[in-house]
Amino acid sequence: MNKKRANGEGCIRQRKDGTWEAIVCIGRDTGTGKIIRKSYYGKTQAEVRKKLTASAHELDEGTYTKPSKMTVGQWLDTWLVEYTKGLKPYSLRNYQSQAKNHIKPFIGAAKVAELSPDMVQRMYNRLASECNLSPKTIRNIHGILHSAFETLLDIGEVRVNPCAVCAKRLPKTTRKELHPLADDDLAHFVETIKGNPYENLFLTDLFTGLRQGELLGLRWSCVDTKKGCITIDKQLYMPDKGGEYTLQPLKNRKVRVIWPAPFVFDVLKREHKKQLAARLKAGELWDTGNIPDLIFTNEIGGHLSHKTVYKRFKAAVALSGVPDVRFHDMRHSYAVASLRAGDDVKTVQENLGHATAAFTLDQYAFATDNMKRESAQRMEKFIAAINQK
Repeated sequence: MNKKRANGEGCIRQRKDGTWEAIVCIGRDTGTGKIIRKSYYGKTQAEVRKKLTASAHELDEGTYTKPSKMTVGQWLDTWLVEYTKGLKPYSLRNYQSQAKNHIKPFIGAAKVAELSPDMVQRMYNRLASECNLSPKTIRNIHGILHSAFETLLDIGEVRVNPCAVCAKRLPKTTRKELHPLADDDLAHFVETIKGNPYENLFLTDLFTGLRQGELLGLRWSCVDTKKGCITIDKQLYMPDKGGEYTLQPLKNRKVRVIWPAPFVFDVLKREHKKQLAARLKAGELWDTGNIPDLIFTNEIGGHLSHKTVYKRFKAAVALSGVPDVRFHDMRHSYAVASLRAGDDVKTVQENLGHATAAFTLDQYAFATDNMKRESAQRMEKFIAAINQK
């Protein structure tokens, strides 16, 4: 009676072409119950025996991983559907785009089990040299690919993550220079936008530092005039072409409460009166769509689009004659003004919705450096006054 061969036990035989083959049992098919065998090949008997011994050791230790026949492209398609459920729509759309346009064209046909750090590094190098992608974009692509292979590692499809080694060799990013409005420019801009249909929207952003999506998704129910605070819990999400605008969780999914200056509440009161007048004028045409209660709307109650607001802002900037700035630079202007006004970094961090105070300090280091120099000058004047006495 033949003895049943256990996992890890194998046999060695010489093939007709003179090469050697080691055959080992690695388990059973969970569906059919049939034995699954794995073959190792080599030029000598010693070579295949060494491979057989290593395989047996892996099986004994429970570290053996069956080589996957799946390609990187196939896995990315699966991963993006089954393992990214927690991503926000914008992030998922970005992941899909990067996988399609930058990862698959270079390594999509490679087997996940055969993808090496060298292949990954070569892809990053080519993305920089041939596609002229920025260091930040390449780092984002690395994050996507690394996460996809970490999932493969978790479910036992691969033994190592080939992207891990490349993390140390990613191109370094350079911080974009911030362009907050200088005091004189800010004052001139505020004066120029008086009477502008978007005046209240621009003023609210200048003195709260909200992100554009947060500002456009702000609702009246979030404003508490008695307590003097505003709850920031949603952002207006801009969909793909043909899609519908929706309210989505914040960037870091953390709701925050801010206490702006009384001036901001005066601005919002003016906007409320303006909206009531527009609603009365529109009559039956007034339609808030799928997002009611918005503070900033168009003439018939619908949401404003990101592109429209941005164009209006750029037109206002051009008309005012101040240096060309982005809409997001109003947020930076608020942050710098807060720091210069004496707000502690923790307060500024929470108002802006940054993850940590360290990030806020790093982001606005130039502003804090200026504050230190101004502090030194004030101290010099104080010392001079003491000496005179």
